[in-house]
Amino acid sequence: MRTANLLLPLAAEEKSAEVTDWAARIGWVAGLLFFIAFVYWLMRQGWSWRGSLQSDLPELPARPSSPDPAEARLTLAGRYHGSTTAGQWLDRIVAHGLGARSRVELTLTDAGLDVVRPGATDFFIPAERLREARLDKGIAGKVLAEGGLLIVTWAHGDRLIDSGFRSDRSAEHAAWVDALAAMAPAPAASTAAAGTPATATNTTTTTEGPAR
Repeated sequence: MRTANLLLPLAAEEKSAEVTDWAARIGWVAGLLFFIAFVYWLMRQGWSWRGSLQSDLPELPARPSSPDPAEARLTLAGRYHGSTTAGQWLDRIVAHGLGARSRVELTLTDAGLDVVRPGATDFFIPAERLREARLDKGIAGKVLAEGGLLIVTWAHGDRLIDSGFRSDRSAEHAAWVDALAAMAPAPAASTAAAGTPATATNTTTTTEGPAR
């Protein structure tokens, strides 16, 4: 009798156990997968739309030949984080594969900057198209620590483009900024080339004020 009394609560618990509503769960999972697929489709459409807007961008320069290792000023291995319109870090450029993030190997020679991207489009920036280089923290939706990105500004067609790179050894960035800045055309030279006379100043600052 006592055993029967102990088994009665167990039987009641078994009868009151919730039954899993598999149809509802499957419906929720299917709805979630559909939503993810829809968002991905919207992103793809946005990417294609942006690419069509940038269809006027010329083909990327091809490197004249594989650089001789002996001619390399600097080399870098790291990641390519994208390109944008210069000064507008969220205005991503996707034409000609510039929007694809990838591993990268950079080689700087007197001829220019060779950008090799395994699995993506390689390109070459001739020395005369280099404009400036700086350290920054964000480009094309990628944000890192202050100074974590090497930004190279270069001219392509009628646009100025910022391309962002990050070395596997971030301590190398400063040397790249100095080397690229030395190769970029001086502002006075650029102004003269545009047909506007440059104004030269010979004022020298000393510890006691301007020299006379």
